Amino acid sequence: MSRMGAILLPRWRGRIMKIVFLGATKFSEAILLHLISDHIKIEAVFAIPEAFYISYSNKRVKNFNYADLRPIAEKYNIQFYEVDGLPGKRIEDYYSTIKEIEPDLILVMGWYYLIPKRIRELAKYGAWGIHASLLPKYAGGAPLVWAIINGEKETGVTLFQLGDGVDDGDIIEQKSFLIEFEDTIKEVYEKAIEASKGILLMALNQIERFRPKPQIKSEIKIYPQRKPEDGEIDLKKTALEIYNFVRAQSSPYPGAFIKTVDGKRLVIEKARVEDPV
Repeated sequence: MSRMGAILLPRWRGRIMKIVFLGATKFSEAILLHLISDHIKIEAVFAIPEAFYISYSNKRVKNFNYADLRPIAEKYNIQFYEVDGLPGKRIEDYYSTIKEIEPDLILVMGWYYLIPKRIRELAKYGAWGIHASLLPKYAGGAPLVWAIINGEKETGVTLFQLGDGVDDGDIIEQKSFLIEFEDTIKEVYEKAIEASKGILLMALNQIERFRPKPQIKSEIKIYPQRKPEDGEIDLKKTALEIYNFVRAQSSPYPGAFIKTVDGKRLVIEKARVEDPV
């Protein structure tokens, strides 16, 4: 039986909820399309361009996992706005726009900026995000990449309420999944998308009943964002460590590499460990 239909639409006080969506990645694209296919009404989409400004760089950085959300917004007649970190085009600069929408919920799915409290408070239920780890583990940047690099055999996704810090908000729901030995970042990323779809729709349809669980702040470990130059392989590492390093950064990411005598990067897209233990 189809899960689509009016009776499944998230409602508040007898009316369909108003949702504002923030995203910038292939994860964002998959979640947005999934919500639309389930007849979830999106009032506005805020997106980040493929090259944008962020605090740790004095020039634009490239989003290697970028997805253009504008065509989706145009196809479904959804308001579309762009955020790139410059004055006038930061999310806080759209305060009046979001206030006018009077959203019940702000969904932040694949985003690179903190959402100010002033913006979060515009929505009845605040702002929700999905982080690709089992928080409080692997908070911060590139959680799936770090999990594979560290040889984790399991990870997951966490739906949580955004707070003032980095991935430190109250937890609404979590779902775990395995990282198989042969999985690359592509396979693990796809698992995270599928897990996220399920817990998000479940929470939306039970929004009046959920009871978020606070995180223990002392247990939160924040990992840094990764840049293309961080992919250089340390040949002093073990075979297994290098294998994990390679598969964590393969396509669609820039890739792990070694520098050759002619000054070029030799990207290692795939590796195999002889007689792995």
